[in-house]
Amino acid sequence: MANVLIIDDDAALREGLAETLSDLGHEVQTASSGREGLAALSDEVDAVLLDVNMPGMDGIEVLRRIRSREAPPAVVVLTAFASAENTIEAMRLGAFDHLTKPIGREELKQLLERLPSRRRAAAIAGKTTLDALIGLSEGMRRVQKQIGLAADSQSTVLILGETGTGKELVARALHVHSARKNGPFIAVNCAAIPEDLLESELFGHVKGSFTGATSDRSGAFRDAENGTLFLDEIGDMKLATQAKILRVLQERMITPVGGKPIRTTARIVAATHRDLARLVAQGAFREDLYYRLNVVPVAIPPLRERASDIVPLAEHFLALSASPGQPIKQLSPAAIDKLTHHSWPGNVRQLRNVIERACVLTRGHVIEVDDLDTSAADHQPVSTALPESDLPAAVAKLEEAMIRKALDACGGNRTEAARRLNINRQLLYTKMQRYGLVGSEASANPTPAVGKDDD
Repeated sequence: MANVLIIDDDAALREGLAETLSDLGHEVQTASSGREGLAALSDEVDAVLLDVNMPGMDGIEVLRRIRSREAPPAVVVLTAFASAENTIEAMRLGAFDHLTKPIGREELKQLLERLPSRRRAAAIAGKTTLDALIGLSEGMRRVQKQIGLAADSQSTVLILGETGTGKELVARALHVHSARKNGPFIAVNCAAIPEDLLESELFGHVKGSFTGATSDRSGAFRDAENGTLFLDEIGDMKLATQAKILRVLQERMITPVGGKPIRTTARIVAATHRDLARLVAQGAFREDLYYRLNVVPVAIPPLRERASDIVPLAEHFLALSASPGQPIKQLSPAAIDKLTHHSWPGNVRQLRNVIERACVLTRGHVIEVDDLDTSAADHQPVSTALPESDLPAAVAKLEEAMIRKALDACGGNRTEAARRLNINRQLLYTKMQRYGLVGSEASANPTPAVGKDDD
């Protein structure tokens, strides 16, 4: 239901529109002139039906004044005599649509269904990224409840979910809704930092402790004092660093490289897209650290398992993508059907990319099915988020990621993975050993002995 303001000097038409809109279940206000309409305009009005040709202040001037307001309602310009000039000017000034009178009941119904709700749009646009934890599906309701229950706890939280599901979003929500909300939120991607730099990044170092340490560095733990430290992709952390994280959790003490132990008050929230229980069984992740981290687990469901959340998320991203002063673009029924039936391997992140791309490339107000390019986003690029100055580490990281991807695509079959990578099977196994992938979750099947055929 929308609150609609009709501004038209034709009493018969004004009353006819009001009656039809009321029958359709909408709240209606009317005004017989531009000045009267502006006086009646309030924050409760969702949409305005505005006549162009009125005595005194004409519709174009009224439109200009409405659009100059903060968070203006959607305006549909009506005219009995459409012209290129008034159509172009109305759309240039930000009208949602420009229609020719008379308007039938069915056309009016469809129009109101397309119109964005100003109150809803303003609410969406004004939300922080935390409020983008959108979803009424059972899985997301469970996540929202777990955030509320765990926020004020000092216990470590382990966030589990596929890439793109919004793990950092959940971590930020835990922080913002906690008593630590006025403290810092520090995020560290453990997979994006070379192992030889990760210790300094987390614990800091003192000047002169190693070559290149020209000054003291506080480190993420001290930067997050009285706040939250988010350790993303902790499943990619090597065993040596895992042992140091375990000590922090047990003793609440950190030791900067080359320095003395210091107490830390940071709360740790960790996240991973990997199966830590499987890594523990394979010896690739410390069991004692796993239990220290997994005090309060929060599992985010993939988007394909929460189809009812796809359209609300898409509408949220449409609102975020709207240019200032411009109406929010809408999805056609066919476009909605395409979105809800897509598998979304890249999850919410992929959905946002698809919507943003469609908003940029679609000239009209309605995004049609052909405007949604989901195929390009299905092919996720391999991440190489490493310092440009560390070329060997970057190459190694890329190589490891490519091997993981090939093994995943082949269900762990090393012979097929080697063929896809254009290397021999023994070299693949050697590289798997180098990167700790032998028996890891990178292979969906148990790793056979060297030389054993796994075709």
